[in-house]
Amino acid sequence: MGIASRMIPTEDASARKREIEEKLNQEQETLSFIRENLEKSDQLTKGMVSILSSFESRLMQLENSIIPVHKQTENLQRLQENVDKTLSCLDHVISYYHVAKDTDRIIREGPSGRLDEYLACIARIQKAVEYFQDNNPDSPELNTVKARFEKGKELLEAEFRSLLTRYSKPVPPILILDAITVDEDIELQEEVVLEHLPEAVLQDIICISGWLVEYGRNQDFMNVYFQIRSSQLDRSIKGLKEHFRKNSASSGVLYSPAVQTKRKDTPTKKAPKRPVYIPGTIRKAQNLLKQYSQHGLDGKKGGSNLTPLEGYDNDLRVKLHSDALNEKHGAATGKDDVLDIEIDSYIHCISAFVKLAQSEYALLTEIIPEHHQKKTFDSLIQEALDNLMLEGDNIVSAARRAIMRHDYSAVLTIFPILRHLKMNKSDFDSTLQGTAASTKNKLPTLITSMETIGAKALEEFADSIKNDPDKEYNMPKDGTVHELTSNAILFLQQLLDFHETAGAMLASQVLGDTYNIPLDPRETSSTSSSTSDFNKRLLSSYICKVLGNLQLNLLSKSKVYEDSALSAIFLHNNYNYILKSLEKSELIQLVTVTQRKAESSYRELIKQQIDMYQRSWLKVLEHLTDRNMPVFQPGAKLKDKERQVIKDKFKGFNDGLEELCKIQKGWAIPDKEQRDSIRQSQKKIVSDAYRAFLQRCANISFTKNPEKYHKYRPEEVEEMIEKLFDTSA
Repeated sequence: MGIASRMIPTEDASARKREIEEKLNQEQETLSFIRENLEKSDQLTKGMVSILSSFESRLMQLENSIIPVHKQTENLQRLQENVDKTLSCLDHVISYYHVAKDTDRIIREGPSGRLDEYLACIARIQKAVEYFQDNNPDSPELNTVKARFEKGKELLEAEFRSLLTRYSKPVPPILILDAITVDEDIELQEEVVLEHLPEAVLQDIICISGWLVEYGRNQDFMNVYFQIRSSQLDRSIKGLKEHFRKNSASSGVLYSPAVQTKRKDTPTKKAPKRPVYIPGTIRKAQNLLKQYSQHGLDGKKGGSNLTPLEGYDNDLRVKLHSDALNEKHGAATGKDDVLDIEIDSYIHCISAFVKLAQSEYALLTEIIPEHHQKKTFDSLIQEALDNLMLEGDNIVSAARRAIMRHDYSAVLTIFPILRHLKMNKSDFDSTLQGTAASTKNKLPTLITSMETIGAKALEEFADSIKNDPDKEYNMPKDGTVHELTSNAILFLQQLLDFHETAGAMLASQVLGDTYNIPLDPRETSSTSSSTSDFNKRLLSSYICKVLGNLQLNLLSKSKVYEDSALSAIFLHNNYNYILKSLEKSELIQLVTVTQRKAESSYRELIKQQIDMYQRSWLKVLEHLTDRNMPVFQPGAKLKDKERQVIKDKFKGFNDGLEELCKIQKGWAIPDKEQRDSIRQSQKKIVSDAYRAFLQRCANISFTKNPEKYHKYRPEEVEEMIEKLFDTSA
């Protein structure tokens, strides 16, 4: 066992040794193979190095042969380029000598229809001028191309003028009306674009303008521009005026068809806002002021129901009066209606000028260089602006002449214009920003003129109310409302629509001392609300001054009547008319700003006059009293003297009643409510006294012919009193 076990490891070692030897042999074979390959590689390398060395040698030989040829070729090419450049320069120089001939036809035919080609020719000519100036200033060709350049520039300026003249048209009046219309019911209203020139024409004009600015070295085209556009601006405004003359009289208020198509017609839809006042309203009010003396309150004496105060709407009230006058005396057409149209037209033209001027400035900024824009715009708007200001000055002059004739109603024409001017002043100032001071001051000067003449008219009107003469022929025979009262109230009512304007008008000329109002708020506060309050108080004080002057004058006029009762009726009618007029309009609100008890004061005055009137019946009622009445004993026979006393009382009452009824029947109390109240009060007083008197005399035999003295039953007396103040009864 032991020997066998030792033999096994020896066999394994031999096997392993054999295995190692085999691997060693394999490795030696591999090594031999590698060595052989390395030797072959060395041989190949040596061959390649030999080839490359030979190639390099040959390449050097080739390079030495080619480089001289290349240099010669390069020199030849450079010479060729120089020749070409020389020929090109010669051609270029020669072309300058041919410019005049080459461009002659295009320059002569002008730029119309081919502006780009024409400008290219002008550029060639300009370059030729520069060449000859730099290189051959004594050349005759320089004068030729210079002349051609000047001719080309003249034709460009002519084309600029021609395009502007041919395509500049006045803006149609309907389009202007659309542009100045504001429709409150359209939230996102499209702004009306005023297109003055077709787009293609505008681009040509801009192109020409740019060239003239850069190369023309001449500003004449800017003068041409403002002259042509100024004329069109003025023609646009005059066209709008003519549009009003043709259409306003027949249609009343103008509405553009373009605007109407944009609005949906609904019962509650408001008319678009326009810078207008109701045509004819003020003028009709002026006619009323002039003609009231010829007609009563309603054309009838006594039976009036204060027709002028029945309507709450001031414009409607004036219209009703005007229509009534027209029925009697014919419509006030012709001169008055023309003036209405002129005022409405002027107000529209003010707004149109602002809109058109803004549009013109927008156009001008595209054509005129920036540093010339303000000056050119200033010149452009002068003609139209001067015409507007001249028209405004004519209105002021007409008002001044009317005031000299004591026609103070003429100031009413100024109010709507002045209000509109002040409303548009901020737009004016914005539009005219950058223009000359004289241009910017034109509107403020006109506003000041209107405020001055307006304030003068208001003050003189107040004085005329105070100083109106007391003439018997001018007094109403029936004691109705005096012409002066109706004129004054109607005038004051017209101020309601323009209370802000009227207040500012007074404030511009007189400060608070005249009306016992503190200092002008402009000295203490810059807020608009303070100024508005001050103006309101100033106008309130003015109205109170007119009413105070009116009251004093009426008191003076009432003394013209010999009958104190008629004087009382006269004052009653006038005071009542004033009070009702104040109550039926917003005048009372203005009056109470400075006179809080005005309403109660007028009621007290009315009551005083009623009491004064009732005293006229005391001489009639005196016959019905117990004064001088004999003491009757039942069954006793009256003496002749006592019977005569009773007869005299009956006769005195009958005669007095008949006389008063006859006289007072022709008097007038236009207010039905007041008329009925005075009748009822007087009926009760007289009837009660008469019934008591009849009762006292019922059982007394004072005459054989009682019907001779007892002429009227109490009911008949009441009927007679019921017919007072009624000529038709």
